Amino acid sequence: MIVSSEKLIDQFLDAAWVEHGLSKNTLSAYRSDLKIFSEWLKKDLLAVNSGNIAEFLANRYHLGMTSRTTARILSSLRRFYGYFLRENIITTDPTSLISAPKTTQILPQSLTEIDVEALLTAPQIALPRGQRDKAMLEMLYATGLRVSELVDLKFEQINLRQGVVQIVGKGGRERLVPVGEEALNWLETYMNNGRELLLSGRQSDYIFVTNRGSNMTRQAFWYIIKRYAFDAEITKPLSPHTLRHAFATHLLNHGADLRVVQLLLGHVSLSTTQIYTHVARERLKTLHAQFHPRG
Repeated sequence: MIVSSEKLIDQFLDAAWVEHGLSKNTLSAYRSDLKIFSEWLKKDLLAVNSGNIAEFLANRYHLGMTSRTTARILSSLRRFYGYFLRENIITTDPTSLISAPKTTQILPQSLTEIDVEALLTAPQIALPRGQRDKAMLEMLYATGLRVSELVDLKFEQINLRQGVVQIVGKGGRERLVPVGEEALNWLETYMNNGRELLLSGRQSDYIFVTNRGSNMTRQAFWYIIKRYAFDAEITKPLSPHTLRHAFATHLLNHGADLRVVQLLLGHVSLSTTQIYTHVARERLKTLHAQFHPRG
């Protein structure tokens, strides 16, 4: 019996969530990759051979897909077929003969400390939403949280007295992250003033809310960051992780231990965090060239 592609994808994603506790964003990315492959394939997802996958990846390459995106989609397919192989629903993994393309390391874009200061002072703190935005920006830079972790924050996760926030990150992994005094002050200001005005008597478990009483979304806050960057005349390319990158890079620039930064960011592997050492070294080389008499 042929099972529809949609049901197979749902079965895989349900299992991935239960077994590995993957985040909503990761599951959404898997669904998107598998749906693209399914729509191109136009046949039973379980009746696939390595030639089909190689042809699909070649087709996407000719359409302009980067090697990094190719590697990500292949990773999604490996997980998908690996699951059905373990379940004895298929007898061979069609991705096993496919090699991942070599990808070039892309250094994360980071802001200078002057850039960050300009961004943090952009919100109009006389307004309730300005207090909210100020608190969110300060929290991002002080903690290195992912935007998704920030917008999902609830009261039970923050201990103002101890100055820490409890985060459940990717894969359901928990970590405690200290919050600096400046960010805590702005968080308390927002919670005691701006938040109540935004809610207008409504109730919410989420700390960061909109003027409609709902919790802030990743997309909405990303738009807010871009607007403040424009106001602050920051012309560098930005991403939702810009302040997370700045948090890590500036810590290393000021002498923080790489393993401490790894714990604060919630990275499982130190190799993931090591990319920031490259950013820090590039910054040091730039400073040397700028200020050394023989630079």
